[in-house]
Amino acid sequence: MSTAGGRTTAASMWARTSDDVPVDIPRVPAREAAERELSKPMYHENDPSVLQRAIDRFLEWVNDLFTAASGATPGGTVGLVVIVVLVVLLAAGLWLRLGTPRRTPASEGTLFEEGPRSAAEHRAAAEAHAAAHRWNQAVQERMRAVVRSLEERALLDPRPGRTADEAAAEAGKSLPGHAGRLRTAAREFDDVTYGGRTADAQAYQRLSALDSEVERTKPLLSGAVQRAAG
Repeated sequence: MSTAGGRTTAASMWARTSDDVPVDIPRVPAREAAERELSKPMYHENDPSVLQRAIDRFLEWVNDLFTAASGATPGGTVGLVVIVVLVVLLAAGLWLRLGTPRRTPASEGTLFEEGPRSAAEHRAAAEAHAAAHRWNQAVQERMRAVVRSLEERALLDPRPGRTADEAAAEAGKSLPGHAGRLRTAAREFDDVTYGGRTADAQAYQRLSALDSEVERTKPLLSGAVQRAAG
């Protein structure tokens, strides 16, 4: 048999059965049969999970990223590490210098969130929070005591839904000597209540002093307020 004849016989993939009947196995069905066989679970018991493959792909991406960055950085990997350390130290320094970033409240909230309580009750709650060094709550309760005291003295009309800024602006008309400090107290209340800021003992002491002074101050009558404004 010639060589060409042998190649022809091999290419056609002839096989002989027990009855010596030639069987032709086409290439495409043979590939599909092999794929079906290899898709059986028994061949994939030790394959990594989808999560593991995703983690491996991410780690490869990070490694490639650092490799590229170290190649572009003077000093290679050592230079890259130095830069990362400097950036971290700079961020830490800015954080310590500036403190927690101040967030602007998305919307103004009401001053009183619970049922009606007297000024004395708000002061007692503020003192209890201050004794436990819970300065945020102490500042909140003291500001509520200031506003409730003004309502009890009829310097402010009791109005549900009033904000701290509104209360300070209205109270400043009859107590012009404390208008600026009332606005500052209202801003501090908003900062700790809605802005994510943290109060301290000094903030509470300032508000307590304002509360005591406002309580002792005689208000200006409406005519006197107009003459003072003029």
